[in-house]
Order: sequence, then C-alpha cells, then structure tokens
Amino acid sequence: MKLVIRNTAGVPIYEQIKEQVKASIYAGELLEGETLPSIRQLARDLKISVITTSRAYADLEQEGFLTSVPGKGFFVLPQDTQLLREQALREMEAQLSAGIGSGLQAGLSREEVQEVFSLLLKEDSYG
Repeated sequence: MKLVIRNTAGVPIYEQIKEQVKASIYAGELLEGETLPSIRQLARDLKISVITTSRAYADLEQEGFLTSVPGKGFFVLPQDTQLLREQALREMEAQLSAGIGSGLQAGLSREEVQEVFSLLLKEDSYG
C-alpha cells in the first residue's frame, strides 16, 4: 500500500490516510481480508505520530472499512461495492455543492465555476 502525505494539503494527515485507504479499497487495490501495515509500522514509514495513524485506522474501522483483530492487526472488511459507490457519490455531491456555493458567494460566475471544475478534473492527480 502506497500512501503519499502532503504537509501543504491543508487536510489533516489522518484524513489523508483515511481517504487514500478508502480510495485503494474503492479501486480494488486493497482486497477483502488483506492486512494493512501495523499502526507503528505505518507511522514509522510515513515518519508521523503513532497517534495520527491510530486515529486514521480507528475512523476507518468505525466507518466499516477495516476490522481490528487483537494481536494480528487490521484487515480490510468485505465491501458492498454498490453501497461504497453511493457513499462516494453522496460525499462528492456534498463537497461539490459547498465549493460551488463558495465560488458563487465570492462573486464568480457560473461559467467561471465550471471552468475551475473542468481544470481541476483535468489534473493528473485524479487519474
């Protein structure tokens, strides 16, 4: 599992970890039953606090993506792909609505908002 942490992203590190693990599950890169690195190992690999990795894993477990087996580690839970897709769509719609609202409230035209959206969608980081 490859995670990329950006200190300049304006997003807490634990959130970056969560979102990248979720994305790997959505994409089928992390499969049901697959073991994730231990909390300590991930913290060491990313050169971050154990508390940060622990928070990310706890949130992922609470959201139904991972399960913890004492003494064995964290494992990917089986996922309902349709449910995951719907959840991702709802999350995307909420974030896009907030961004559009902010842009319009700041005085951008609808065309400018669409242009920003198109430019962002073309960025390489979205695959």
